[in-house]
Amino acid sequence: MGLLETIDDPRDLRGLGMARMKELAAEIRGFLIANVARTGGHLGPNLGVVELTLGIHRVFDSPRDSIVFDTGHQSYVHKLLTGRRDFSTLRQEGGLAGYPDRSESIHDVVESSHASSSLSWADGISRARQLTGEGERYVVAVVGDGALTGGMAWEAVNNIAADKDRRVVIVVNDNGRSYAPTIGGLADQLAGLRQTLDKVRTHKAYEGTLDFWKQRLQEGGAVSRFTYKSLHATKKGIKDWWAPQGLFEDLGMKYIGPVDGHNQAAVEEALQLARSYRGPVIVHALTEKGRGYAPARAHEADQFHAVGVIDPETGESVERPGAQSWTSVFGEEIADIADERADIVGITGAMLIPVGLKTMAERHPARVVDVGIAEQHALTSAAGMAFGGLHPVVALYATFLNRAFDQLLMDVALHGAGVTVVLDRAGVTGPDGPSHHGMWDLSLLQIVPGLHLAAPRDATRLREELREAVAVSDAPTVLRFSKGSVGAEIEAVERLHDGVDILARHGDGEERDVLIVAVGSMADMALDVAGRLADQGVTSTVVDPRWVLPVPRSIIGLAARHRIVVSIEDGVKAGGVGSRIRQEMRAAGVDTALNEVGLPVEFLQHGSRNQVLARVGMTAPRIAQDTLAQVLGTKVPFARPRPGQDLPTGQIPQL
Repeated sequence: MGLLETIDDPRDLRGLGMARMKELAAEIRGFLIANVARTGGHLGPNLGVVELTLGIHRVFDSPRDSIVFDTGHQSYVHKLLTGRRDFSTLRQEGGLAGYPDRSESIHDVVESSHASSSLSWADGISRARQLTGEGERYVVAVVGDGALTGGMAWEAVNNIAADKDRRVVIVVNDNGRSYAPTIGGLADQLAGLRQTLDKVRTHKAYEGTLDFWKQRLQEGGAVSRFTYKSLHATKKGIKDWWAPQGLFEDLGMKYIGPVDGHNQAAVEEALQLARSYRGPVIVHALTEKGRGYAPARAHEADQFHAVGVIDPETGESVERPGAQSWTSVFGEEIADIADERADIVGITGAMLIPVGLKTMAERHPARVVDVGIAEQHALTSAAGMAFGGLHPVVALYATFLNRAFDQLLMDVALHGAGVTVVLDRAGVTGPDGPSHHGMWDLSLLQIVPGLHLAAPRDATRLREELREAVAVSDAPTVLRFSKGSVGAEIEAVERLHDGVDILARHGDGEERDVLIVAVGSMADMALDVAGRLADQGVTSTVVDPRWVLPVPRSIIGLAARHRIVVSIEDGVKAGGVGSRIRQEMRAAGVDTALNEVGLPVEFLQHGSRNQVLARVGMTAPRIAQDTLAQVLGTKVPFARPRPGQDLPTGQIPQL
């Protein structure tokens, strides 16, 4: 039996010596490589936090002490140490979540995987502990993978640092490649001296002495005050030479480090010092992403930040190449557009490769800006660029648009700025779970005045609609598409005057039973539904609006000539595209019944995209069955009867 199999609770770590801890760290890395290679997931970040996580669980007492991960994808080691060793179905339906999950363990606190929020959680938890008489309990926030580039983190630090009695320990997992521990004899000597200084600086007697002399000297005459300023400046200069602290020192936060994040003894000593200080402390640890796995360390792009199914020996993907991805289609097209137009600028928030801007950055490095995990700043900066004569293209994951909604509304839309927002991974994304589904955008964007919203159904339409989007100079435009591979091309049988594509007609004449409005990637499902209805003698028209905002007028005209309208979208149906079409129909005096098919207002658990859609009833057979019942008048909303025809009732055929 391996050592890892004896760890069911963090307390099981307490009796292990350093030799056994080193053995356990190696075992954990082997476990992660073997298991994540089979399922896919965030491998590189977790290989980098093994010693840090072990140290945190040895020094602090979870769940009495709360441990918050930012971002949550670096919590795999934490899961292992809290009794969750079945990684066989990681990120799959019914298996372990890829992020902390309260339903899995009492040791998990924050489920959201949106970065830069952990310090606000730590501020709130620690403040609550003070007010409820539990101020002795610690809050440990593990911040890493660029989370400190988000402004929200610094807002929280400002508040945490203002209260010297709150027991908050911020562990900065610094795995940026701009940092590297210096090696050699002199470096070892300096590291040892730095640890000695940290011990002195975190001792309460040290703080008390400083406060005493500060008060005495500042209350004295001019000479005393000058002496204090001189001594303080000298102390600060020496301290910054031995252990540079930057903004942390300026904010009044006690700082420990930097420490080698892979030296178990050094990590635990730093954490013990932080714990003994009994106030807000920063522990700065230098780590290597992908530590202990050569293929990850050699991966120049992101050191295996996230992987699919791979060969654990080589790190090579064993997944069969599929169709071209939505992201790659966008990446190629925006780079081509940038070749043609010097005013096109790309903006991303720490997602250059995942959102497809790498090709453009290689061709036009000065015209692609990575602002870090700072979506709010990205949108307002884009408004400024538009004012300055550029056309910014802001590429984000759809779930992260939520963070910048105010800026889109008040900085971009209010000022009529020509900014294009490209939303990758829109709709149901699958294995990353509730906080990563990009299912909110279609509802959020409905209320932005003047906004134009496109949803391409295939690669050709993505290229086409992207070019149409960047041609708009006086309003925000948004282009959204799914995660994964682009499906087959779906050609229209006719394009109407306002750009709406007719994808299929079943039945003769202008008057038909069902108008199916397909939003973006739901076009294939809509065609399947229409085919199933045709088999039951129900006539239909399938349309792709291409631009769902503003609602094309031809959609309203078509709705008037059908008995019922069915809209299909992979966003929340409350306030979504179908709801907006209904409002436009009523405003135009069209009373045709409309059924919105979309996602429920729920946080949807992880699984494959198809599994999640099936779970909420979004399958072609189910939609066809419901629509047939509505046409027959046995289920609301009832389709309008044909002139002079009574609605039949009876058994609904199984499709």
